[in-house]
Amino acid sequence: MRALVTGGGGFLGRAIVERLLARGDSVRSLARGYYPELSSMGVETIQADIADRSAVIAACDGCEVVFHVAANAGIWGRYADYHRPNVIGTENVIAGCRAHGVSGLVYTSSPSVVFAGRDMEGADESAPYPPSYHAAYPKTKAIAEQAVLAADGGGLHTVALRPHLIWGPRDNQLVPRIIKRADKLRRIGNVDKKVDCIYIDNAADAHLLACDRLGPGAAVCGKAYFVSQGEPRGLWELVNGILAAAGKPPVTRSVPYGAAMTAAIIFETLHAVLRIRREPPMTRFLVRELSTAHWFDISAARRDLGYEPTVSIDEGLKQLGKWLRSSRGGDAPPRDSE
Repeated sequence: MRALVTGGGGFLGRAIVERLLARGDSVRSLARGYYPELSSMGVETIQADIADRSAVIAACDGCEVVFHVAANAGIWGRYADYHRPNVIGTENVIAGCRAHGVSGLVYTSSPSVVFAGRDMEGADESAPYPPSYHAAYPKTKAIAEQAVLAADGGGLHTVALRPHLIWGPRDNQLVPRIIKRADKLRRIGNVDKKVDCIYIDNAADAHLLACDRLGPGAAVCGKAYFVSQGEPRGLWELVNGILAAAGKPPVTRSVPYGAAMTAAIIFETLHAVLRIRREPPMTRFLVRELSTAHWFDISAARRDLGYEPTVSIDEGLKQLGKWLRSSRGGDAPPRDSE
């Protein structure tokens, strides 16, 4: 099989690439950055912006399946900075699949597409898209997810996966952010709400399982699936596990929800008035994320994808600790708008 992986040099993209190569598939990667390690592994690399329509369409030529992983992820920023890669980029991928007769499209979505600012406890795929969003990232990912699912048909088979909080060795987003802010982190409120997460190996495996089940009349076609560890834990229990793997002390201090939300509003206002582009220390979206439960029923993924997490959270933390202690701890790939 010949596969195209958008964002192939990023955290999840590279893990998918490695699994495809390991089973003998031919792989092409499209990414904004240059990743010599991919070329050394035998990957055909294309350096281009996902919003470049002609480049994306050309990259799909000769491929049987596309793993669309590339996106701009974040909790702050101008809508246009998210719409261009997340929505226009996805439209380009769909156009490329249509132009070259690609039969399978696996899209990396996010549970945030159905987050309405309230607890999500055991939510399944029947959860609706909310009428409004608190940040540009979930809004643009929701638009893109709906476009991918609507594109199913006419020879193209599509599926969307919603992995939550991907982490593990080589993580270039979640783990580094937690470690960098270790001394400044504060719990919000007094209740440690449960959240789902997913170890990198399990997230990559889920994508290949979804790919292998795409086909005419398949149950997965045109559907979205939550994928996670299937073992929700307290958010701060998970954060402290990551900090322990890095040799850092746990987060023990907390701030009231009201105080955190007030601070977020002040920070957002100052950044907007002063036109500060960098991310504020706190945003309303982040406050809601850190103070609500986010765990999901993955029965559908187990049933339709044959998905079962093979690496537990505890084992994953051990592997993360080994990586952080080794010289490879500085080998995290640069962020590639993935």
